[in-house]
Amino acid sequence: MSAEDLRAKIREIPDFPKPGILFYDITTLLKEPAAYKEAIDLMLEPYRDERVDLVVGMESRGFIFSAPMAYQLDAGMVPVRKLGKLPAETLTVEYALEYGSNTLEIHRDAVQAGNRVLIVDDLLATGGTVRGTIELVERLKGEVVGLAFLVELDFLKGRERLEGRRVTSVVQY
Repeated sequence: MSAEDLRAKIREIPDFPKPGILFYDITTLLKEPAAYKEAIDLMLEPYRDERVDLVVGMESRGFIFSAPMAYQLDAGMVPVRKLGKLPAETLTVEYALEYGSNTLEIHRDAVQAGNRVLIVDDLLATGGTVRGTIELVERLKGEVVGLAFLVELDFLKGRERLEGRRVTSVVQY
């Protein structure tokens, strides 16, 4: 199964969550076992031969991919959550959205200095959420080795906002 085959399994929903937005719904891909497995394999491929200590998944669809990727990489999995969802002491970062801002947090003890970290999410749009996640990991002295996404919306230029970091994606729009 190719990236184009996966792209064909992603449902496009106009005017969601608001008028003028075209939403790329991955649930149609996820429900097909072969497509879901292939999506994970293709996201993982660029990092298979690298040492990765932790895979950081961004809430919430990032968890869908980060957990099986961590398992295959023999790495730990760390969730980055929205404000108020983690029970122990956290670090927080506020980041800009198209229409306001949001706050992300990570447990203070989730990443150790020198840990090699792969950050994973389902979608790269403007790059705001992943930039906040990078900041959290680096404040804990982790080394970000890559940013892996299933879908990248090229027209929103998120990759350009990621300071020359290693960005990989499977399906581009």
